[in-house]
Amino acid sequence: MWLAVVLLLAAGARDGFDAWIDATVLPETLADTSVELRDRDGALLRAYPVADGIWRLRPGGVDPAFVTMLLNYEDRRYHDHSGVDLRAMARAVAQALWYGHAVSGGSTLTMQVARLLEDGTTGQIAGKLRQMRVAWALDRRLGKDRVLDLYLTHAPYGGNLEGVRAAAQAWFGKPPARLDPQEAALLVALPQSPVARRPDRHPENARAARDKILTRALDAGLLDEGDYRAALSHPVPATMLRFPQHAAHLADALHEAAPDRARFDLTIDREIQSRLEDLARSAAIAAGEKISVAILAADHQSGEILASVGSPGYSDMDDRQGYVDMVTALRSPGSTLKPLIYALAFDRGLGHPETVIRDAPATFRGYAPQNFDGTFQGDVRMREALQLSLNVPVVKLTEALGPAHVMAALDRAGADPVLPGGAPGLALALGGVGLTLRDLVQLYAGLAGGGLAPPLHAEAAAAPAPDRLVSEVAAWQVSDILADLAPPPGAPPRRIAYKTGTSYGYRDAWAIGFDGRHVIGVWIGRADGTPVPGLSGAASAAPVLFTAFGRLGARATPLRPPPPATLILANADLPRPLQRFGPDRIVAAAPAPRLAFPPDGATFPDVPLVVKLDGGTAPFTLLANGAPVVTELHRRVVELARPGPGYSTLTVIDADGRSDRVRIRVR
Repeated sequence: MWLAVVLLLAAGARDGFDAWIDATVLPETLADTSVELRDRDGALLRAYPVADGIWRLRPGGVDPAFVTMLLNYEDRRYHDHSGVDLRAMARAVAQALWYGHAVSGGSTLTMQVARLLEDGTTGQIAGKLRQMRVAWALDRRLGKDRVLDLYLTHAPYGGNLEGVRAAAQAWFGKPPARLDPQEAALLVALPQSPVARRPDRHPENARAARDKILTRALDAGLLDEGDYRAALSHPVPATMLRFPQHAAHLADALHEAAPDRARFDLTIDREIQSRLEDLARSAAIAAGEKISVAILAADHQSGEILASVGSPGYSDMDDRQGYVDMVTALRSPGSTLKPLIYALAFDRGLGHPETVIRDAPATFRGYAPQNFDGTFQGDVRMREALQLSLNVPVVKLTEALGPAHVMAALDRAGADPVLPGGAPGLALALGGVGLTLRDLVQLYAGLAGGGLAPPLHAEAAAAPAPDRLVSEVAAWQVSDILADLAPPPGAPPRRIAYKTGTSYGYRDAWAIGFDGRHVIGVWIGRADGTPVPGLSGAASAAPVLFTAFGRLGARATPLRPPPPATLILANADLPRPLQRFGPDRIVAAAPAPRLAFPPDGATFPDVPLVVKLDGGTAPFTLLANGAPVVTELHRRVVELARPGPGYSTLTVIDADGRSDRVRIRVR
């Protein structure tokens, strides 16, 4: 009878206790955590503090040995109790009564989480009872793993640090997945007294607490004697490290565009980013006061941005306006558009690297360009004209192409050109357009990729198919010319294809280059656009470019080989219309040649193709994908051999050097 009554009362008490726990109103468990930007391997690039400047990073990737050491010291029966360890509390009370003072604590890890979430007290009975109730409820509703995550997120580690990931970063500069025993022990000890044990202010207290944790770990068999002795010999950290701030301008732009996102996984390589940031800083200091430097590196095969350095220092370093992102700032590109113009001319059949073009004083409807040194070279090959960066020849080609055609090519390349006003003019060829460093790197990625390059991107995403910039042959011809440019002193020849540029008034120095896989752009100047006497792409930016390639951490990938259709001939062996560029000798009154058939964009079966010509002056030269297939043609109807499946570009050049082309597809 009495047993039944006791059991009934016990059951009622249990049900009442369960109802009391179930009715517990829990504190908020979804606290704000820092927005994080990670590199391609998950390493932290940058984080943003939460309210009140607190660094609180999400848990994850914590070394299991640290968790084992934590539970061994704080709560050995963590996985056995239900949030409150009554056995431990009874032992703590008995020891306090026996010794007259507290010898051990009875709080579980779950009770500590309850205190952290509510910012409550521990000494008052009401506060302790509230912690116990919340601890029981947390354990019941969230489970052991989630409660442990909350501790690893909210535990205080000194100053404005909360959570083990923030602490490992600030005290050791590493993630908590790679903690050494002495580091793990310090992070176990710190939350118990984060002010008095802060290692940069109270190193003796911190070391004593750490060593106590190590001794407990040794006694529990978590460390062997050798590791224990080695751990004791290490000093505690003397300073709190700054949180990383790599790719700071890019991070700001991404965070501003998506302020609600908690994490950004980028294509940036933190090692390359760090090396190029150091390079930009040292180059800016060497260049003089107020000089800024920007570097952008990408994989032109995938379009992935590997490093984006917007300035030599994110803060205003020596009045260099480091807060301005010069990767995205509009500037004059100087001579860096010349390779594109030559590639377009080769693609249109207006010339060949061995075509002769005259560099002499010329006026284009009132516009009279001059070369950088004020001299003229006379007759030169187009290869030499590009390598010498001559101005008159490239303006002639721009006039023949039409400035609008060059602007359209920039759009196809993925650039976003901004004209100072009105329609594009011939000054476009010499830098009369606003472009960013990112625009130019995207453009050169297209040349490096055989006329095709995926859009540059800093986040992993499905990129749209790129538009063809120029033919594979034209892209290779320009790459081959640029690879033959003499490198800076001490740099290996033909390692990269590159071009330099200097904008009007010595405001911008550029160097853009690529190998078989990577493309890098360098800009040097003043962020406010004021002139820098003596600044030049060749002397200032090119050495930085070659050094940047050396800091990629991998051997240079060879440049692409010539496509099978490439016409590699001396000038005398070229078709007559390609031996000399035409504006000096065009006197024909006949209309320009036109490919009357096939029409542009047409699709045909894989059979012999009939080509019909209108206008122009015979003899004609027909090219398929940049290679001559018919020369000295006087008829206006001709049958070509089967072109083969896929896309083909047909070009006609008449005796006066004028041309037309169409693009067709063969099924």
